[in-house]
Amino acid sequence: MSKLNKILILIVVVLLVALAAVLYWQKVGFEKPYYAVYLSTGDLYFGKLSYFPKFALKDVYLLQQNPDDQQNPLSITKFENAFWGPENKIYLNDEEIVWKTKLRKDSQFLSAIKNPQFQQSTSTINN
Repeated sequence: MSKLNKILILIVVVLLVALAAVLYWQKVGFEKPYYAVYLSTGDLYFGKLSYFPKFALKDVYLLQQNPDDQQNPLSITKFENAFWGPENKIYLNDEEIVWKTKLRKDSQFLSAIKNPQFQQSTSTINN
């Protein structure tokens, strides 16, 4: 076998391994952590950060104030359930971000959104 054939076989093997790794990561992958992002507008969003091709949040939740409800002055709403029907992704302007922080796995927010009762209540809010 010539040296060129050996190099080509090596390149094909490396590419196949890289392709298998990418496919595995997309299917099974690693669960991305949730972040809280506070904007200069006063809005607080929660979601999974994405940096490419633009800075964005996926699986987005929004913290809303309920001034008329003394027992529950704050609520968490799934962004895609807004009455105007946005997608479940929001692109953010870096200049508007005041701060961002990674949420711990034991945070109350993550406990709330992983609760099946919460999922049912957010899916019926504006439908």
